[in-house]
Amino acid sequence: MKRRQFIKKTSLTSAGIAIGASLTNCTNSNKKEISEATGSTVEKTASLPLVIATWNVKNATAAAMEVLEEGGNALDAVEQGCRVEEANEKGQSVGKGGLPDRDGHVTLDACIMNHKGDCGAVVYLKDIKHAVSVARKVMEDTPHVMLAGDGAKQFAISSGFQPEDLLTEASKKAWEDWKVESEYKPIINIENHDTIGMLAIDKNGDISGACTTSGLAYKMAGRVGDSPIIGSGLFVDNEIGACVATGLGEEVVKTVGSFLVVELMRQGKSPQEACEEAIKRIVSKPESNYKDFQVGYIAVNKKGETGSYAIHKGFTMTKCQDGENEALESGFFNKT
Repeated sequence: MKRRQFIKKTSLTSAGIAIGASLTNCTNSNKKEISEATGSTVEKTASLPLVIATWNVKNATAAAMEVLEEGGNALDAVEQGCRVEEANEKGQSVGKGGLPDRDGHVTLDACIMNHKGDCGAVVYLKDIKHAVSVARKVMEDTPHVMLAGDGAKQFAISSGFQPEDLLTEASKKAWEDWKVESEYKPIINIENHDTIGMLAIDKNGDISGACTTSGLAYKMAGRVGDSPIIGSGLFVDNEIGACVATGLGEEVVKTVGSFLVVELMRQGKSPQEACEEAIKRIVSKPESNYKDFQVGYIAVNKKGETGSYAIHKGFTMTKCQDGENEALESGFFNKT
């Protein structure tokens, strides 16, 4: 299935991916229980650890949860979870096999952020499959937050990453087919994920997040969306919660979307309410053409409550908690 469809929006189609037996401890938050003392219904505190991700990526959330169940922290979990999709050549959305820009080059963007507020990012990275891991290296091994282009590649190689051709035959054929008409319409499809964003809370209650993408298919050379930009594609505040975005990055950047969602939670909104308000900020702009593009947010607060919302139908959030690993359909704004 092609990752992006430029003219017609259709519903997400998904295939379930089984998770291993090792994830039997992988909980539905806010389960209701009957109080033995009063007989009344009370809300059960969400159990930890917890992993959520954009789109139907059960294999990725399962890998992240396995890290947490084995004692790893949230940062380790989101990195390893995102790496699963970066290595998925058939996904054509992140890492190897991603759809190229209009000149045939696969360029990757990614960022990562830990519970202390440290962050790292790479933009316009070529020939290195695991962009999210390079972003972590930027965070931990340099005084910088973001490296770009040739500099990011040189840093990756010096850090031990092996360069390789990321343009697979399938993605090359898709690009050659596109060149027949070369019609460029920056509409993110809602059939399959264009970005993987992941958030995790470990057993200590610490939150981390990561985001990785090959960007908009057939984009102009050098184009960068929201995914590697801290505050737009991803934001983590360990006192409050975290958010990650997917969809047309230009629209997310305009409202600094992920930071906005976290700040709305700081003001008292639930993750669901915050995601809905952030989407409304986009669609309520004068002369907004929101019917022509998709944006979706997922969020989690310090209590382990989660939320997700999008402009159009078809966006899903994968949630892994207490043995459950499922893709949940998100609410959406555009009912037409």
